[in-house]
Amino acid sequence: MSIRLNENFQNSIPFLKGYEKLKIPIIDNAGNPAWPEVFPIQKISELRDTVGERHFSAQMMLEYVSDERMCLDPGAIHFYDAEFDIHNARIGDNKITGVSLYWDPSSARQNHDGSVCALVYRDDERRNIFVHDVIYMMVDDDDLYPLANQCEVVLDFMQKHHISRIGIETNGIGNALPEIMRNIIKTRNISINITQITNHIKKETRILNTLEPLLSTGHLYMHNKIRQTMLLSEMLSWTPNGSKEHDDGLDAISGAISMLPVPVRPTGSRINLLRANTEFKI
Repeated sequence: MSIRLNENFQNSIPFLKGYEKLKIPIIDNAGNPAWPEVFPIQKISELRDTVGERHFSAQMMLEYVSDERMCLDPGAIHFYDAEFDIHNARIGDNKITGVSLYWDPSSARQNHDGSVCALVYRDDERRNIFVHDVIYMMVDDDDLYPLANQCEVVLDFMQKHHISRIGIETNGIGNALPEIMRNIIKTRNISINITQITNHIKKETRILNTLEPLLSTGHLYMHNKIRQTMLLSEMLSWTPNGSKEHDDGLDAISGAISMLPVPVRPTGSRINLLRANTEFKI
């Protein structure tokens, strides 16, 4: 196939030649909004609090921040001790509206990627995310049923927290897990819903886009027991370019935050046991 070029192409004028680029950030250097009738200061502050500093800078201030300059600061996390109260659907004074459980699986053998399951609650009214519990699983190298034994651990974890739905990353080894787990569920005679999740976005991008906005806006909370896991050290060593260190816990919590949550509603007040007085005479 032949293509005939325009004979006058070499003499044509480049598109937009002579034009200057006009950049109008949403806030000027003096802190005044560019369009106060559309974006008053209060609305701009709410927008910044929603998308985080990196996206706000790039999209609203027209100042791109390279991903390579980003990091995950554990110092921005709010830690708490309160447990989830199933009766009033609260963690402390936060009204919980949804819950997600996500499993980023692996063989869990020594010197391999970690197999991590993360439980996340959310308060949509205040836009707070609560990483409530995380389990890192490890199996012996001579374990003949590493996936089945992990399924047993995860199901125990789910029953402990009264969770009935789980998202499982089915890239790679995870592709076999849903069927294995369903077989174990049948033997336990319990009801569990499994959502299979296939990721097509680079892991570092998923982690950055999920966690950085929450950290920069102060909306990420973690239970104090998570200090005893590897998660905080993963955050310290993590880079957007791909760290040689493990980041499986970060991948699991970003998956839990990103997946569609199960709605949470109060179950009602606690049952108060009454003791009858039997010491009476007829």
